[in-house]
Amino acid sequence: MNIVVLVKQVPDTESPRKLKSDDSTLDRAAADGVINELDEYAIEEALRVKEAHGGEVTVLSLGPDKATDAIRRSLAMGADKAVHLVDDAFAGSDALQTSYVIGQALGHTGFDLVVLGSESTDARTGVLAAMLAERLGVPQLSLANKVEIDGTAITIQRQTDYGHDRVEATLPAVVSVVEKINEPRYPSFKGIMAAKKKPVETLGAGDAGIDAGQVGLANAATEVVDFAEAPPREKGQIVTDEGSGGTAIADFLASKKFV
Repeated sequence: MNIVVLVKQVPDTESPRKLKSDDSTLDRAAADGVINELDEYAIEEALRVKEAHGGEVTVLSLGPDKATDAIRRSLAMGADKAVHLVDDAFAGSDALQTSYVIGQALGHTGFDLVVLGSESTDARTGVLAAMLAERLGVPQLSLANKVEIDGTAITIQRQTDYGHDRVEATLPAVVSVVEKINEPRYPSFKGIMAAKKKPVETLGAGDAGIDAGQVGLANAATEVVDFAEAPPREKGQIVTDEGSGGTAIADFLASKKFV
């Protein structure tokens, strides 16, 4: 089975994140880059599918040179090889353009199953799986917390407020996963050393048949019109319980419309 897992390098959520004043894009140099947390669950699920059904796992990442750190971690976890989409023309691409670029790259790699996290911690659009499935003309199975494959049949369990939905489709397909699906494995020393020898193919726009006139900030379908830094957190209110603490807390919650 040809399994492709999408991986993104994002700014560390523990670091302050900023937008650049000149073009309103994310300042990736202002924070340490890390692998998107939800993508680790996608990698783990892809590896489990491989272990159960055979095949190989290819990591596909769109990003600047620094994204190689996330790629190497993915390979250290057990992925077999990687494809890195890197080109100055991609800078500033929005979700719509990203789905176009990745869709073109998947035409290059081929796939039976595409696995990705349900969202990234930098943009949090949560729309890439749907856009990608539409471009590829394959089923989308979203927000999976369980995946089962039997031949060409794929079934996921999607958690809901009332329990869960059971969604069925036929491969090839695109599956997005949530953090409750598994527990990602930690790269072992052996895995880290092996990752250094695993192949990483670098593709530019021309290599994947991508029209540079359809990607990049200048050609994006969406834009950031304005932004401002979040105000500093206000000092909290301390309630001293002198017999009326419960009432004071209830009044406070009511004032914030929590109750």
